[in-house]
Amino acid sequence: MDKVFRVENKYLLTLDEYVLQRFKLEQLMIPDKNNGARGYSVRSLYFDTPYDSDYFEKQAGIETRRKVRLRCYGANNPEAKLELKQKQGAQQLKRSLTVSREDAEKIIKCNYEVLLNYESEFAVEMYGLMKSRVYRPRTVVEYNRMAFIAKENDTRITFDRNVCAISSRFDIFSENLNLMPVMNPMNVVMEIKYNRFLLSYIKDFIRSVHSNETTVSKYCMARQQLYSA
Repeated sequence: MDKVFRVENKYLLTLDEYVLQRFKLEQLMIPDKNNGARGYSVRSLYFDTPYDSDYFEKQAGIETRRKVRLRCYGANNPEAKLELKQKQGAQQLKRSLTVSREDAEKIIKCNYEVLLNYESEFAVEMYGLMKSRVYRPRTVVEYNRMAFIAKENDTRITFDRNVCAISSRFDIFSENLNLMPVMNPMNVVMEIKYNRFLLSYIKDFIRSVHSNETTVSKYCMARQQLYSA
């Protein structure tokens, strides 16, 4: 199990602002090893309860809430990560379990018993959570990510763009998902993720960004398509 406890701040940038801030970070931080010319693909299947409790708690701004997702990096990925994100005020706790593609496909079909094959307390916890609260697949979200790293304080700054989603098919390993845009293609979500405190040069960088902090959620943008239809 991987465990990360951190603060996450989000900003909504224009495409021009993204190009400018990305250029600055290329001089300040280490590019993620997976970055290509256009970044790398992230595809997540989000689960929710029959009453969409996680979605509505996010929309209501509830201080303590959770998010359950199955994430892979491209359709040909041989594995996936089952992740639980728990927000407690300004702090985020993210725990994840790497599962095989075969087991991920079973989880997509709500066969959560496969989690009991893993020697992990977190796997057992996720089995209990997803079974007892009757979690079901809700939407697949995909986007391109460009990431930068500061090793001194486990800080990551990411830029997410071309956010698309689908709520009728859930196979995250499919190469033929009919994904539709859920965010203006001229906008980019910038996320600052750090542990305990920000380094001074990162603070200076944030002050130079011409955008206010936002609570934009890619999952909620995808779900809003359904509730606004």
